[in-house]
Amino acid sequence: MGPCPGTQYHRPLDREAILKLSLCNEVIRELPFAEQCAFAAAVGYQGLEIAPFTLSGQPQTLEGAAAAEVRGALRAEGLVCSSLHWLLVAPEGLSITSADAAVRARTVEVMRRLVQLAAELGAEILVHGSPAQRALPAGDEADARARAIDCFRAAAEAAEAAGVIYCIEPLAKRETNFINTLAEAAEIVQAVGSPALRSMVDCSAAALEEGDVAALLDRWLPGDLIAHVQVNDPNRRGPGEGALGFAPILAALKRHGYEGWVAAEPFVYEPDGPACAAHAAGYLRGMLEAMS
Repeated sequence: MGPCPGTQYHRPLDREAILKLSLCNEVIRELPFAEQCAFAAAVGYQGLEIAPFTLSGQPQTLEGAAAAEVRGALRAEGLVCSSLHWLLVAPEGLSITSADAAVRARTVEVMRRLVQLAAELGAEILVHGSPAQRALPAGDEADARARAIDCFRAAAEAAEAAGVIYCIEPLAKRETNFINTLAEAAEIVQAVGSPALRSMVDCSAAALEEGDVAALLDRWLPGDLIAHVQVNDPNRRGPGEGALGFAPILAALKRHGYEGWVAAEPFVYEPDGPACAAHAAGYLRGMLEAMS
């Protein structure tokens, strides 16, 4: 299944746009948030992609002064909040596929509230990965998928009202049995039919499930399904720390005039999170400078 012909989810892209680099903040979550901002800016990132659970065990309750404090810490270092991700890790017990209507209602309320938090923080994107909270129960796959689509529809309505984009993240089969490819994500995006619901590419998952990531971008970017990109290697380390080549991936993004964020998201931190974050920034900035 390819992009829906003629579908446009946002304004035409500036083909001379410069790619923007963001760091997924859980990589350095042992630091206080203000120090995360200072470190990210110092090593060359322009934004932070925030995992809400790193801010609070009840992130859906953050508003007002708490949100202003986060914005202030970012602003003090010249950063922005690019996006939110890992949306349903906290609070515990959430699921978009559960047969329990009360669980789903609670989950949708959290999704809606995180959409509002993203808007309050100035973020452009939310990334819905959360593999443990979207698993299809054995023997109930079709109904569970329909329940998930209803939850995505509710999130899309909230995102459209807030002026942000809610992205469904395809993940590898080693993480979840639901939405493993861009084609699967596209089916749900088209079923919901909201301009605020799109998809994104996690390079690690895409390489594992679909092979050539640059070719995947060439196929899907023209249809405007892809609103966000996370860069990481199938070995779960950061870009430049494994066999996956990122020069063709960045070239494909530039070729199609992608103007969104490129977020570094390693999962294995060796020797530690800050070192991995700094390595990814240097690697990506060096490639982008060579391409300019």
